[in-house]
Amino acid sequence: MTVPQALILAIIAVAMALFLWGRWRHDLVALAALIASVLLGLVPADAAFSGFGHPAVVTVAAILVLSHGLAASGAIDRLVRRVVPDAAGPWTIVLTFCALTAAMSSFMNNVGALALMMPAALAAARRVEVTPGRVLMPLSFASILGGMTTLIGTPPNLIVAGFRGDATGTPFGMFDFAPVGVAVAGAGVLFVVVASRFLVPDRPRAAGQNFDIGAYLTEARVPPKSRAIGMTLKEVEETLAAAEAQVVGLVRDNSRIPAPQNWRSLREDDILVIEADSKNLPQAIAKLGLTLEEDKRAGVKALESEHTVMAEVVIRPGSPLIGRTAQHLKLRSRHAINLLAISRQGRRSISRLRQTRLAPGDVLLLQGTPETLSDFSTHFDCVPLAERALRFPAKRDAWLAAGIMAAAVAATASSLLPASIAFPLAALAFVLASIVPTREIYTAVEWPVIVLLGALIPVAGAVATTGAADMLARAMLSLIGEGSPVLVLIGLMIMTMCLTDFMNNAATATVMCPIAIGIAGVLGADPDPFLMAVAIGSSCAFLTPIGHQNNTLILGPGGFRFGDYWKLGLPLEIIVLCVGIPMILLVWPL
Repeated sequence: MTVPQALILAIIAVAMALFLWGRWRHDLVALAALIASVLLGLVPADAAFSGFGHPAVVTVAAILVLSHGLAASGAIDRLVRRVVPDAAGPWTIVLTFCALTAAMSSFMNNVGALALMMPAALAAARRVEVTPGRVLMPLSFASILGGMTTLIGTPPNLIVAGFRGDATGTPFGMFDFAPVGVAVAGAGVLFVVVASRFLVPDRPRAAGQNFDIGAYLTEARVPPKSRAIGMTLKEVEETLAAAEAQVVGLVRDNSRIPAPQNWRSLREDDILVIEADSKNLPQAIAKLGLTLEEDKRAGVKALESEHTVMAEVVIRPGSPLIGRTAQHLKLRSRHAINLLAISRQGRRSISRLRQTRLAPGDVLLLQGTPETLSDFSTHFDCVPLAERALRFPAKRDAWLAAGIMAAAVAATASSLLPASIAFPLAALAFVLASIVPTREIYTAVEWPVIVLLGALIPVAGAVATTGAADMLARAMLSLIGEGSPVLVLIGLMIMTMCLTDFMNNAATATVMCPIAIGIAGVLGADPDPFLMAVAIGSSCAFLTPIGHQNNTLILGPGGFRFGDYWKLGLPLEIIVLCVGIPMILLVWPL
């Protein structure tokens, strides 16, 4: 082993360890790996940021803009309303949702496809009396499976296509993934629909179904000569802090004031709506000289008005809320919103809400006006769990968006234009047609994914140029056996599957592609079957909630725990292996 090989392998090993640890964001780890490679002379300084101009990176960014445009245009809403049956049995509905989500994921970002389908799927689950988890886990897995079927379905496919272009001069085309991907996705979707009845936990009170917030709301009146008269709400909450309580509403002169500002001073006969779940609350109220109202539902009534609503939202991976607290965000003073409860992995809590650091997959129960809640969800990248009202933009936008997307797909499939030109051109057309407003272009792009890809591609190139990829390939062959290329292919797919369950799928594909090409070179075989194994394996993150953003997204709404995923995910990965390997050998022979 040469010094450059040892150095690049050490960088990759450290980066993978940090990916698995999850303490730091994946894009920051990738950027650190790139800088280390440049400083050690493994990547030329003038090529350090060449990855950001790689066709795969450009295409991923364009697809994210197009996915946003398709959702905003109403094209997806129209499709859902037409396809999903109003009256059908529970498992017919689950199958329909899964098939539709898989089909949508073939041509748009699969996280966006799942986010669009979740509210309608949860509403349908309530209608047919199926627990949310038994709809959401099949839906998440179906969206991941659907991404396998086309070039643009998932970033790993674009990365694999790019490495194939570098190795052979011709990248994979739009539908080159379809023969294997459709077979795997079809078998996988059927399996998850049937097996979810037996392998997904049945938790009828999972988050997303109900929050009995009325049990935690109390009304307290400010009587004459109360110590609280003249105190600001900030001072009142400081007194209530010992009881882990918060003021979520104020009634003054029969007018309800939701999310009152902290600077307001209390007056005689004001009524405070206090949220708490603590035995110490009576003492705190007595200390302030308040009197409790007798009506146990008074707190809920005080929060109800024609102008305010309660809504549940789930925090998406990558949301600016992650790691922050309600106290730091100043939800009430800045956004006029109350945080009433948090559900995390099926456990609901209203204690220490202001100090709780938010995490991906958390379900938040918020209270405010419909406009403030909608703006909050958009700004902080949250998914509302209530089914949206039937509110379509102009019909022209839906048809135009679908037509532009179809034209880009056709141009790529016919080799008229490469994907890295066709889809950015389509994104530009979306902007010119006002389907995507100019101000939303950059917010539609998931920049951590772009930075991750742009930083890792030069590092992966160094794995090949230093000879480390060939060395790893030979080591893998000696371990599995050079006499059986099929066993090597199976081993490569299993290794990729194991990595992607704990690492970002794009990072997994970027790391494994040079090894796949190295194995093909050592065997004197065509690299296509090995690259296809990496593509399929990279999209098999079914064992944990951290392997794929979609699995994280359903964590709170489904009431899942970390150990719930493998029960359905492990047999699904076995099915993918059993279907995928024969199909690869049939379509892409060694």
